[in-house]
Amino acid sequence: MNDTVALVTGASRGIGRAAAFALWRAGYRVALCCKSSRQAVEELAADLNTQRPDSALAVLADVGDSAQVDRMFDQIEEALGPVEVLVNNAGVAQQKLFTQLTDADWDRIFDVSVKGTFYCCRRAAPGMIRRHRGSIINLSSMWGQVGASCEVHYSAAKGAVIAFTKALAQELGPSGIRVNCVAPGVINTEMNSALSPETLEALRDETPLGVIGTPEDVAESILFLASGRAAFITGQVLAPNGGMVV
Repeated sequence: MNDTVALVTGASRGIGRAAAFALWRAGYRVALCCKSSRQAVEELAADLNTQRPDSALAVLADVGDSAQVDRMFDQIEEALGPVEVLVNNAGVAQQKLFTQLTDADWDRIFDVSVKGTFYCCRRAAPGMIRRHRGSIINLSSMWGQVGASCEVHYSAAKGAVIAFTKALAQELGPSGIRVNCVAPGVINTEMNSALSPETLEALRDETPLGVIGTPEDVAESILFLASGRAAFITGQVLAPNGGMVV
C-alpha cells in the first residue's frame, strides 16, 4: 500500500476530483482542497475514509492567498503527514473579447492559476528538498501551448504555468524532485458546460481521435506523472488532448 500524501487543489469536481480519486485508488492518502465547495469535498473525503480509514482529508483554501495556503499545508501535515505529491489543479476560465477584459478579469485568472501554483509550490518545496523526493504536477491547458481567441488572459496564465514548470524542474531536479505539467485538451467538465452543443460538436470534429476527453483521461496522466513509472521524467508537458494539438 502506497502511504504517500498527495494534495490536489480544485478537488471538488471535474479533473481535480477524478485525480484525487485515482491517486486514492492507487493507495495514496489524499488531501482534497477547494475554495468554497465544502460539502462536495467533505462528502468525498468521508466516503473515502469509510473505505480506508484516515486516507482522505477535506481542506478549504483560496490558493490565491498565501496565508491560506500556509494554513492548509499546516493542517494537512498535522492530519496526514508531509505532502510528497502536489497537484496544482485549481483554475478558472473565462471567454471574453480582449478589448473587453478588465483588470479584475485578468487578476482573477492569474491569481488562481499562476499565484496559486506559485504559493503551493513555494510551501511544498522546502520539505521536499529536505526529504530529497517529491513530485509536482501543474495543470495547464492546450491553450497555454498555442493560445485561444477570446481567451487571451486564460491562455497567458496557462502559458505561464508551463514556463514556471520548466524552470522549477531545473532548479529542483538536483534535489530529487520532479516537476511536470499536464495540458489537457477539450474535456467534458463543468468548466466547459457553458459551450453550446454546436461548439462542442465542432471541437469534437477538430480532434483527431473524434471524441471529447473525460476527467478520468486527465487523471490517468496525473497519476502516471506522480508515480515511480515517471521516475526519469521532469520538466515535461504531457498533453491528453486527443491529438488536437501536436
